Amino acid sequence: MSRALKYLWAYIIPAVLVAVLAFRGWMSFAGLFVAFAAIPLLEFAMKGSNKNLTDEDEKNFEKKYWFDILLYLNVPIVWGITAWYFYLILNVELLNYEYIGINLSMGIFLGAMGINVAHELGHRNTWYEQLFAKLLLLPNLYTHFTIEHNRGHHVNVATPEDPATARYNEILYAFWFRSVITTYISAWRLEAKRLKSDGKNNISFHNEMIWLQVLQLSYLAVIYWIGGAYLLLSAIQIAVGGFLMLETVNYIEHYGLSRRKTETGRYERVQPWHSWNSNHDLGRIILYELTRHSDHHYKASRKYQILRHFDESPQLPFGYPTSMLMAFIPPLWFAVMNKRVNELKKQQDLLPVN
Repeated sequence: MSRALKYLWAYIIPAVLVAVLAFRGWMSFAGLFVAFAAIPLLEFAMKGSNKNLTDEDEKNFEKKYWFDILLYLNVPIVWGITAWYFYLILNVELLNYEYIGINLSMGIFLGAMGINVAHELGHRNTWYEQLFAKLLLLPNLYTHFTIEHNRGHHVNVATPEDPATARYNEILYAFWFRSVITTYISAWRLEAKRLKSDGKNNISFHNEMIWLQVLQLSYLAVIYWIGGAYLLLSAIQIAVGGFLMLETVNYIEHYGLSRRKTETGRYERVQPWHSWNSNHDLGRIILYELTRHSDHHYKASRKYQILRHFDESPQLPFGYPTSMLMAFIPPLWFAVMNKRVNELKKQQDLLPVN
């Protein structure tokens, strides 16, 4: 149980948001400070671990429901804090800097506790976990994510066909536009492909993308009905903050990595060296082991608590938050990462194509 309890540290992000909404003032920027100052500093001071669970522990951990409950609790937490945010916007006169700080903090919160947890649950098979994933994606206006991520990204990762794989020398801000737009288009195409294979009409009640758009528009319509254009604009701002957090994580996870083509013209199988990883303990805990990304791509159904370290996986020089900060400064990112990409490609070229 002690090993499981460490994931309670993930709730530091919603705890910070409670402080943001309760105290406001300069505390409004606390989400930004914790994510991109406090956590990176702590990760510099803490050593990461590349240890994996024993086979016995892995079997036990996979069955423990406690790990699932920690994820499910994010649904009422995300919606409770989002509702409090809307109440605050409508009923409290905020100074301009408070409004900016709260929105930035909310974007970080929705990305970390909304999209990231939805990512984990979206790979589960039960109807209620799929529902939880969509509920967590809704305030981010990114409900199409599970369609493109599961059926698109996991198939096409580290290839030019994948919207969420950052190209070599592609700056983060260009990647944002390309990934956000093409991911959305790809989700429509993937759903159309699924319906065609099932012999169903694309424009019909069977099209999940249509239902997801109705859901999102209904959400925005309710917000507009409650608080008018100002509340609607606020909802859109925090959603954009949330999904740009996701896209920044996408950027650092596969930057510059590519799968080679086999003699048949198909891409080689996804290997541990097609994802950048980080073993920094704090980031691993707060992001529910997202940073052990290679194992997630090796077997997407593998639960977060049993994800493994691979020695072959390329390691980011810093944890996820610090790496994201570097990505915001393209010359710095390229100076640090391009040489690592080139070294990895040299090693990869020595290996047989699988």
